[in-house]
Amino acid sequence: MEYWDIYDKNKIPTGRKMERNNWILKDDEYHLTVLGVVCRKDGKFLITKRAMDKAWAPGWWEVSGGAAMAGESSVDAVRREVLEETGLDVTKGKEEYLFTYHRENPGEGDNYFVDVYRFTLDFTEEDVRNQERETTGFMLADIDQIKEFAKEGIFLHYDSIKKAFEL
Repeated sequence: MEYWDIYDKNKIPTGRKMERNNWILKDDEYHLTVLGVVCRKDGKFLITKRAMDKAWAPGWWEVSGGAAMAGESSVDAVRREVLEETGLDVTKGKEEYLFTYHRENPGEGDNYFVDVYRFTLDFTEEDVRNQERETTGFMLADIDQIKEFAKEGIFLHYDSIKKAFEL
């Protein structure tokens, strides 16, 4: 069973935990998620295509990310998520914490903070390994391709993270 820490509206841990995806949060409580934008020095970004059996946004493009586990720091969570979803060890590159945004879903028990990081490292397509239950493929995309996917409405979180693609 996986657990997530519960945070207050100031992003301070409350000392309480919740079971993963058990939406019991009060309107002023949050859990923590992370996103990792991975780019190469040539300006290409690694994006992945969500598995078609996902309940939410199947087949959409995205950057790697997920929830921080109870007791896990934000940076450790994003490093783990990128490694699990792409096979890339981002500790071998340049790491930047960029910003945090949050989502509130009143009455739904699903409020969350999102810490956004960018990692710049040297890698090839052969270095990337899809996490089969999470993704169906990947692409090394330039910013124009990402903007096009966003315009088509098939790039997850773009409006919230577009600053992360500014090099």
